[in-house]
Amino acid sequence: MFVATVIVSAVLAAVLAASAAFKLSHRSEAVQQYTRLGVPEDKLDYLAVLLLAGAGGLLIGLFWWPMGVAAACGLIVYFLGAVAVHLRAGELRTVPTPIAVELLAVAALVLRLTTR
Repeated sequence: MFVATVIVSAVLAAVLAASAAFKLSHRSEAVQQYTRLGVPEDKLDYLAVLLLAGAGGLLIGLFWWPMGVAAACGLIVYFLGAVAVHLRAGELRTVPTPIAVELLAVAALVLRLTTR
């Protein structure tokens, strides 16, 4: 079961790092995407830092389980907010992405609690 925890945590950390890099790039497509959602460009760096903290917490959590649990809980809250922002903006076609990452965060939490 710990192997599953490692795989889910590593995949989720990679997804979070990629999303953070996209936000930190401030490329026009990133800015436009988040502007459509009502997120100002100056907030993208803060969101990226939260994602990187979550990714780091998941990886540290492989060695110290309370950190993994805390990181997964934080990511669950973050992505619940992301789903709400997408729904509020009426961006229904992009809602599946934060939902999928949300489910990965829930899986990481369940696995980390199971394998502590």
